[in-house]
Amino acid sequence: MKKTGADAGRTRPYRSQTRRRVLDAAFAAFGEKGIARTSLSEVAAVAGLTKGAVYSNFGSKDELVLALMEEHAAHRLEAALAGFAAGADADQALAGVAKVLVREMRADIVWHRLLAEYIAMASHSPQRREALRTRRREVRDTVARALSRLAEGLELELPLPPQDFAVVLLALSNGLAAEGDIDPDAVSDDLLGRVLTLIAGDAVAKIKATAEAGPEPER
Repeated sequence: MKKTGADAGRTRPYRSQTRRRVLDAAFAAFGEKGIARTSLSEVAAVAGLTKGAVYSNFGSKDELVLALMEEHAAHRLEAALAGFAAGADADQALAGVAKVLVREMRADIVWHRLLAEYIAMASHSPQRREALRTRRREVRDTVARALSRLAEGLELELPLPPQDFAVVLLALSNGLAAEGDIDPDAVSDDLLGRVLTLIAGDAVAKIKATAEAGPEPER
């Protein structure tokens, strides 16, 4: 197929493609050696790019790590929302969220190790700590907005304010992932679902009771 227009004769990848290669390479390299022991030169080598190409997309290793975190959080939220939307009612939707989060949690064990490492690194650096705090706030805000939209769509009263519920969901998934990494047998597949039912069970029960009762008779 002959290239035309702006693509004619193009041999260099688009910026978005380069960014994607850097992110994928960073995850692989960090996952193998850890964040602290991996240089951007090594990330560039894994990506098959020059170090300059890496720096043209990310100003520092910290910026690259934070971008990975942001992308990971967005992917997990998208998957969880899909699980929620697949539910026929609030009860099934809640179970769907838990199922997706557990699946993602088990698949992303390397990610959780990297998060734990970066949290430890940030504890010794005020600049890193502030940057991490800012990104996590953005993630929580995104999750909280999604929870609010879902609750409104299902006419569901959340058991906690959206911001608090977002903190709980993130803390549960991250904490259970850490425990599962240490001892996989300790975290059963349905544990998160049971915990979410304890938290939101009353709200789900109200929805089911209202649906079973039907509309109020006209006066």
